[in-house]
Amino acid sequence: MVAHEYAHAEAAYRQGDDTAYMLGRLTFNPLKHIDPLMTLIVPFVLWRMGAPPFGAAKPVPVNPRKYREYRRGDIIVSLAGITVNLGLFVACTILFALVGLVGSAVPPLTATIAIIQRMLWWGMWLNVVLAFFNLIPVPPLDGSHVFYHLLPPGAGLKYRQLQGLGFVPVMLLVWVFPGVLQVLLWPAYHLMGIGLLLVRGFAVSPGAFPT
Repeated sequence: MVAHEYAHAEAAYRQGDDTAYMLGRLTFNPLKHIDPLMTLIVPFVLWRMGAPPFGAAKPVPVNPRKYREYRRGDIIVSLAGITVNLGLFVACTILFALVGLVGSAVPPLTATIAIIQRMLWWGMWLNVVLAFFNLIPVPPLDGSHVFYHLLPPGAGLKYRQLQGLGFVPVMLLVWVFPGVLQVLLWPAYHLMGIGLLLVRGFAVSPGAFPT
């Protein structure tokens, strides 16, 4: 999530908006991206209730009016975090294979390599889910910013007003319509399956994959 938010801040800065930079959000320091409610309290409460976990980092503040070209800048900034998560998914997939080769060459490291590969499995899974979850065109997710530009002006304006509801639409999707969410995340499951198919032969032990 830190890399995701940093990508938004960096993209906005490159498009001419220095808002996030001036507020200290153009950083990999996780403390700058923590939202007390959505990052800490909500996930903890849901976990204790046994409900599906949900959380978010503090959204990066942007001022689209500062973009050199509004439509292009808004789309680039919106997709920046998703692009970074997909990049991290690819990086974790490659590293899974590389450390597997090391484990095969140095058998005494098998137990350690299995732990590292399990961590990389989670890196693959969490990043691919974050990427496609944020691509869902439901405000305030990143995909909604792109979808907005595909709508006629009048419909786009009404659609944009849903931003005022905060995370309520997303929470309804997660808790009330889980079947719809599963369909929308099908690309994430499919891509994860391809990634595991590619690296399965590099796993040093069954323990490299979470049960």
